[in-house]
Amino acid sequence: MLIFDNVSKHYQTADGVVKALDGLNLTVDKGDFAVIKGPSGCGKSTLLLHAGGMLRPTEGTISVNGQELYQLSNRERGEFRQKHVGFVFQMFHLLPYLTVRENALLAAPNRGTEADALIERLGLAERRHHLPSALSAGEKQRTAIARALLPEPDLILADEPTGNLDPENAALVMQYLRDYQASGGTVIVVTHGTDGNQFATRSIQLKAGAQI
Repeated sequence: MLIFDNVSKHYQTADGVVKALDGLNLTVDKGDFAVIKGPSGCGKSTLLLHAGGMLRPTEGTISVNGQELYQLSNRERGEFRQKHVGFVFQMFHLLPYLTVRENALLAAPNRGTEADALIERLGLAERRHHLPSALSAGEKQRTAIARALLPEPDLILADEPTGNLDPENAALVMQYLRDYQASGGTVIVVTHGTDGNQFATRSIQLKAGAQI
């Protein structure tokens, strides 16, 4: 499903070279619920950006479903990402001028019937025509999950998806991700906490850009 082969990401700064990732070797199998942990600055979010085809590594190769991401052009990589990868972020990244339903449909504009069913399953039926400004943090994150799940991607990348949520909503978000994994998807969650521990099929610990 996802293979990192000797992946490094280095940045040149005024103080020297920063190694965000440093020779990372990692395999996540289809159907895994992988939780990535580590101290701040260890490379967790950088790993997700690389896995989603959004940040080119300095060295090494990254493959998803057998496709080496950075052999693709920017356009081809965008098309691949749209079909195969969904993202869930801590800060939600909803468009403020679109309703819940419209935000969900951004990823799959022709799936209106499926969007309505998913919105209902996520407990947002009564909020489907509301703008993000009228939603609670938990409702915003569930909207973001609807947007990620609607295209039925192979892989969900979630970067601190419960970081702005209370414990009850955090548990709901993790359960929705677990349901997606149980249906055959693959989930990679970056977290500082323990929210995903009960669902994880594996735990990946990073330190200084490498797996330990």
